[in-house]
Amino acid sequence: MKIDFTIIANYPVPIRLGIFIIILLGLWLPVAIPFYLLLKNDPNLTTIVTMAILYLEFIALLFIWNKKVYKIKFWWRDYGLVFTRKNGIELLNGLSLGLSFTFGLFIIEAILGWVNFVQPDDNFTRIIFEGLLSALGIGLAEELFFRGWLLEELKKDYYQNIVVFSSAVIFAILHFLKPLEEIIRTFPQFPALLLLGITLAWAKLRHSNRLGICIGLHGGLVWGYYIINVGQLINYTNTVSPLFTGIDNNPIAGIMGLTGLGLLSVLMRRKRGINK
Repeated sequence: MKIDFTIIANYPVPIRLGIFIIILLGLWLPVAIPFYLLLKNDPNLTTIVTMAILYLEFIALLFIWNKKVYKIKFWWRDYGLVFTRKNGIELLNGLSLGLSFTFGLFIIEAILGWVNFVQPDDNFTRIIFEGLLSALGIGLAEELFFRGWLLEELKKDYYQNIVVFSSAVIFAILHFLKPLEEIIRTFPQFPALLLLGITLAWAKLRHSNRLGICIGLHGGLVWGYYIINVGQLINYTNTVSPLFTGIDNNPIAGIMGLTGLGLLSVLMRRKRGINK
């Protein structure tokens, strides 16, 4: 008996999302569990291996999902992952914007006397390139999931503003899965993640649904923080509360970071000229 998977396309978006995630977990867990058991003494390696498997299976499932459910062959084009000069330029623009935003935030804090910049180590060049590779990998992976697959699924059912806010809420929640006491302690991170999700969604819509700007902007933020954090470029003076500079030294999890992300979100929306 041949199953007609196209009927899934007519289901409400929460059901479609649920079906997709259940299938993905069903494919991933039988493979991931043995690795967790084999590599339990090395948590970092375990995370790298299992997350790599998860993402490869996610990509494979996108081919099957779009072909069977929507009868779409070149799904990456619909998601905005187009290999054009314009998308490449937008990726570089986003990368520079994200990097400038992060360094600009710490420069302002240094001017206010909240942090001090220090001389980098001899391996600083290596840290810069390692950070760039990590940032682009994270940016591609997360943006293809959140502003690619998730955003396009939501757009099939909801109006634009609902899509932007809903995708941002899901983005923030999935990045905030932790024990309750940690949720309470680090709660300023949640509105920051929500604002970041909104900013990235508006950035994609502003650029005719192309994903390059989102990958670049997300990657630039990660890259900047990687350089500063791993490169140990700053010392906190502890003259103000972490509520200003960021909980756990996370620059976007404080008043300064929230203010900056808020301005960035407004910039993305105003340039797009989104209507309600």
